[in-house]
Amino acid sequence: MEKSGSQKGKSSSQLIDARIKELGDWRGEMLSRLRALVKEADPEVVEEWKWRGVPVWYHDGMICTGETYKTVVKMTFAKGAALKDPSGLFNSSLDGNTRRAIDFHEGETIDEDALKALVRAAATLNRSKAKN
Repeated sequence: MEKSGSQKGKSSSQLIDARIKELGDWRGEMLSRLRALVKEADPEVVEEWKWRGVPVWYHDGMICTGETYKTVVKMTFAKGAALKDPSGLFNSSLDGNTRRAIDFHEGETIDEDALKALVRAAATLNRSKAKN
């Protein structure tokens, strides 16, 4: 119970900062880099802290999440199935009708340009849906 009490009054960005620091290993570094790429791709992105500790990025709707597990950092795109992925970044949750995810493992490099293109495409899709 103390942990949630210590989170009161903190912004989503501060909670994400704390999670990155708390991880203290390659997962924190990866989450930090992914976060930076999301912000570079869409400077107007809004960060939120959901579901007891998952960073979520929004722009006119959910773009993606940044989940951390023991052996993977997972970026799940809320409407990933509707996005073109010419670089083949999506490698997880491929069977669903809506979401798609990218699992990043220790030591893997990120195709930064392709990832930023996916983030921008997701934000564009959200904007087009918001106008309807």
